[in-house]
Amino acid sequence: MIRICFALLVAGFTAAQALAAESNKTLFPAVQPDAGTLTIYSTTDLVAIKPLIEDFQKSSPDVSIDYNEYLTNELNALASEACRKQEPLGDLLLSSSVDQLLKLANDGCAAAHTSPETLRVAEWANWRDEVFGFTYEPAVFVYNRSKVPPAEVPRTHVELADLLRERLDYYRGRVGTYDIRLSGIGYLLAFNDARQTTTVFGRLLESMARASAVARCCTGEILEEVAKGNLYIGYNMLGSYAYDAAQRHPELGVVVPRDYTLVLSRGALIPKGAQRADLGARFLDYLLSERGQSVARTNAFYFTESGELPPGVDGPQNLKESGVAQPIRIGPALLAVQDRAQRQRFIEDWSQSLIELNSPAWTRE
Repeated sequence: MIRICFALLVAGFTAAQALAAESNKTLFPAVQPDAGTLTIYSTTDLVAIKPLIEDFQKSSPDVSIDYNEYLTNELNALASEACRKQEPLGDLLLSSSVDQLLKLANDGCAAAHTSPETLRVAEWANWRDEVFGFTYEPAVFVYNRSKVPPAEVPRTHVELADLLRERLDYYRGRVGTYDIRLSGIGYLLAFNDARQTTTVFGRLLESMARASAVARCCTGEILEEVAKGNLYIGYNMLGSYAYDAAQRHPELGVVVPRDYTLVLSRGALIPKGAQRADLGARFLDYLLSERGQSVARTNAFYFTESGELPPGVDGPQNLKESGVAQPIRIGPALLAVQDRAQRQRFIEDWSQSLIELNSPAWTRE
């Protein structure tokens, strides 16, 4: 009965979320006489994607870009519904929840694309030439330097769990993470955490529950609270956003875990039947190109598969060579992440462990 009620609650919540979805819409007009408009639906923050859009328009000055930003679950709900109605949602989808994009592709909602640039993509970041990963972003710990003493900075998942146990009163209500009921990327990272080692994940989840961890929908909210000192530690934050925030707020420290580090690649998908699939493919090729990757490394996402960590990040000198990097493969295993029954069970267990001990309310704070 509990699982049935939970399933109904999730279904109702998802439907309400889809109806309430609102985008942040930004138009980038063509520099030269307009040859067409590329419509992008994305979960990437405008501040991160803007340098890439502006550089793309230098080589394609006749293309206007209509950029629509959503939360991951909102975008997935809209794209799924559009596909069901055979009404493509824009010309290109960009999402950090690559599992959701993979399910869309598996449901026949994606158009295949091949080009010299797609051949550059690592095997683990290409699904049937329909979903492509275009970034390399570790999941990191973030902390406030004035609140977390140097001797207490956790550098592994076990160290974080032990810290919260040993200093429970000090860190109670001061640790933030994703609310996986609201955040697709939060769910994807938590699910893969559990796959790495169930024992460590369970221990960390229990410690975070005891410490009354705060759950939020988005990376930006947690980073802002850590920068202000309202939260002391942020768990499983996207490395690109964390590093960008640390550049603006020197009180933030960024740690790449040394036991294992989940690595996410944001995904791109051209919807089947897109009106300007040609422009979607052109921008996708730009994202995958050497030029696009250079701009991303310098101005947007900062981390790369082959390079050293950005300056000031606490972690192994080279993430890939250290052996701690665990890329989330864009492949068939991600379909299990989106299996409805398994998803509901995982979220229910997570909720009972982390949320319901503190508050039964389901809020999007």
